[in-house]
Amino acid sequence: MYDSCTMPKRLHLKDRLSPDELEQRYRQARDPVARAHDQIVWLVGQGRLTREVASVTGYSPNGIGQLVRCANAGGPAALGDGRQHTPGAPPLLSPAQQAKLRATLAEPPPDGGRWTSAKVAAGITDVIGYPVSVVRGWEYRRKLGYTPQIPRPRHLQADHAAQAAFTKTWQAA
Repeated sequence: MYDSCTMPKRLHLKDRLSPDELEQRYRQARDPVARAHDQIVWLVGQGRLTREVASVTGYSPNGIGQLVRCANAGGPAALGDGRQHTPGAPPLLSPAQQAKLRATLAEPPPDGGRWTSAKVAAGITDVIGYPVSVVRGWEYRRKLGYTPQIPRPRHLQADHAAQAAFTKTWQAA
């Protein structure tokens, strides 16, 4: 028999929705995270043990307990993926600063050559007043639509006539 330490844990839902309503909510969910959460609440609402729900859903017993507590506190509306409702950090550059950076990238760099991520990061550092990584320069280059424009390498001793002849015969075959 079970002692109190190994006794399977059965979680309980507050009576907000019937098991049939919970099942219908689970089957109609389109968001994958909300669907998984609704399945867990539905299974717990049927009286299943936590370990059974964990084996069916792949969630840990602690995660299942947190979801049930969340459902009990806020109802079914409290479930689902809430990440899209968090604002996140503000962008590093304001829209005006991004427009200025876009105009700067349209011109050649002051030292000649090509715009590199390091050069863009140095420019961003000048604008915001504290250093940023080279990766941040690369991110802003990509964000503003500037991809590396480096020509493909060409072999110095290549036989261009032989390459052209190969291309013509290869395409015809």
